[in-house]
Amino acid sequence: MNYSFPALLAFCAAASLNVMAQKIEYPITQTVSQTDDYFGTKINDPYRWLEDDTAKNTEAWVKAQNKVTNQYLSAIPFRDKIKKRLTELWDYPKNSAPQKEGDYFLLYKNDGLQNQSVLCVKKGLEGKEEVLIDPNKLSADGTVALQATAMSKGRKYFGYAVSASGSDWQEIYIMDFATKKLLNEKLEYVKFTGISWAGDDGFYYSGYDRPKNEATKFSAKTEFQKVYYHKIGTAQSADQLIYEDKEHPLRYVGAELTEDERFLILSISEGTDGSEIKVKDLSNKQAKDFITVVPGFKTNANIVDNVGGMLLVQTNENAPNYKVIIMDPNNLKSGTKTIIPEQKEKLEGVSTGGGKLFANYLKNACTEVVQYATNGVLERKITLPGLGTASGFGSYKEDDYFFYTFTSYVYPPTIFKYDINTGKSELFKKSEVKFNPDEYETRQVFFPSKDGSKVSMFITHKKGLKLDGTNPTLLYGYGGFNISLTPAFSVANMVFLENGGVYCVANLRGGGEYGEDWHKGGMLSKKQNVFDDFIGAAEFLIAEKYTSPKRLAIRGGSNGGLLVGACLAQRPELFAVAIPQVGVLDMLRYHKFTVGWGWAVEYGSSDKAEDFNYLIQYSPLHNLKKGMCYPATMITTADHDDRVVPAHSFKFAATLQSAQSCEKPTLIRIDAKAGHGAGKPTTKLIDEAADIWSFVFYNMGVNL
Repeated sequence: MNYSFPALLAFCAAASLNVMAQKIEYPITQTVSQTDDYFGTKINDPYRWLEDDTAKNTEAWVKAQNKVTNQYLSAIPFRDKIKKRLTELWDYPKNSAPQKEGDYFLLYKNDGLQNQSVLCVKKGLEGKEEVLIDPNKLSADGTVALQATAMSKGRKYFGYAVSASGSDWQEIYIMDFATKKLLNEKLEYVKFTGISWAGDDGFYYSGYDRPKNEATKFSAKTEFQKVYYHKIGTAQSADQLIYEDKEHPLRYVGAELTEDERFLILSISEGTDGSEIKVKDLSNKQAKDFITVVPGFKTNANIVDNVGGMLLVQTNENAPNYKVIIMDPNNLKSGTKTIIPEQKEKLEGVSTGGGKLFANYLKNACTEVVQYATNGVLERKITLPGLGTASGFGSYKEDDYFFYTFTSYVYPPTIFKYDINTGKSELFKKSEVKFNPDEYETRQVFFPSKDGSKVSMFITHKKGLKLDGTNPTLLYGYGGFNISLTPAFSVANMVFLENGGVYCVANLRGGGEYGEDWHKGGMLSKKQNVFDDFIGAAEFLIAEKYTSPKRLAIRGGSNGGLLVGACLAQRPELFAVAIPQVGVLDMLRYHKFTVGWGWAVEYGSSDKAEDFNYLIQYSPLHNLKKGMCYPATMITTADHDDRVVPAHSFKFAATLQSAQSCEKPTLIRIDAKAGHGAGKPTTKLIDEAADIWSFVFYNMGVNL
């Protein structure tokens, strides 16, 4: 459907020129005398005071910046129209794939505009749906969200974690599954945790000590994660400490039981890359200590399952695209045997169900799923609806079917029922979004980066697009942490597409789309490759006349915010608009806040001379130069972001406003009662999307 606003065209043409010509009066941001010495190099940090996010002067600065941003956005004539259209598009029933739990099925439902999806339960596929947990009732504004959930093995209890205002900090509650009544237990100060039940008696989880200062818990460094066992009916203070490492405060540790509850697995990491795995065989009553089965931290590995006393492990040891091996944890000297050898395509993940293994491969960033027996015998390649992303493969050993979801850029999420024995998929539930995929197309292209490396990119637009260099185009990327960007439908992007936009996603180095070599090609001292790939994508789109610098926007979040910040600093003339969201923008100090230390394995650390020498070359904050004309930029962050603290965005905004030599706007949008992105309520998602698309179209000179 082509949605336009013809009645506004004449007015917009005149009004946009007037408003865009207005000189924005930014709040005066005071500077301080702060200089740091990095191995003989003096680096000024005049906006260091903005790192104190709870200080009165910082709060006043945030209020003043938001006032300027809101005034600018409210002057865009078609902003309300975009928000109205987004609300219309968003308003359709959404369902998750049902998760089988014995005789019961759990699924999430949203009637369209509910702030949070509701967790429902029914007995049998044809049973009556009942609400198990409605997060919308946990807060007045929808800012409390469900996180980890888990049913106890005997289906007696249901454990769930909630977070407030987008924070990583969570609280765990336990419900009597039959009566749906909460037990009088609450576990506090947990984050980055699962809930792994041992029968119906209790569960394992990861937690931290109570923060020393509640006022700074959203920015202070978090250290010494531990594993505990909570016994139902007892206070958190009585929880049993299962594992701690007093010598290494900056490590993550998670605990999980195998499905048969024989092995307790500890997954340990020093950051976002590299792992160590320890296990304890709980069937051996003499076993007191954990056994290290995968030493850290040169490889990435995880336990897939156990076959009796043997462990199935997915690993990239001597296999950049990953493989599956089997080992005896009680006889490590016997070595390992390969069950699923490394393939040309990356093995993204392995799950289990019905006594089978389901290997999820990535072929040119699209899902391919292969079913294996547990001994590695290939049984079948699963037929999917097309090129896209499939997720949800897996179930309990006793199950003979499960449900999975398939999606692509022009294929709304659709649920299929899969028969494990026959390999047949049948349609279970289609999406009801008001969208006609026949009007759009996606193609994958490959272009050369600066060093000649071939990089892939997905381009989505209306059919019949004219390549005349005038199309509004948005280029999105991430390029880090071994994360793969695969095709997925986004209702938020529909306003852009139906108004002639070209939406592009580049699979940059640093990501996981093409295996560990691709990942390593964009990390540490090779991080500049990621920016070169992104710039190469932009140059390809311009050369092929999809767009021009006057109609090209770039967008990315978190590590993608770093990407956008670095590229706008390096090639400002290439882009009309830049949207760095919750970005890592100060590469010299990121590791000093919350869990930022965990990214040093990906980025390096300014505490080391060798790392400082390449970090300073691309750190977005430190590469802005006064007197330059930078793209129209809207930085987005949130007051409860305790993953990438808002100080990154605060300091970058102040520096960019000071450096900007032309009248292109430099705004910062600071959301309240929101975090890094997870659990953000629908109202906030719509508001943010409306502001971003309004800003993008407006600063491309596109009148809707």
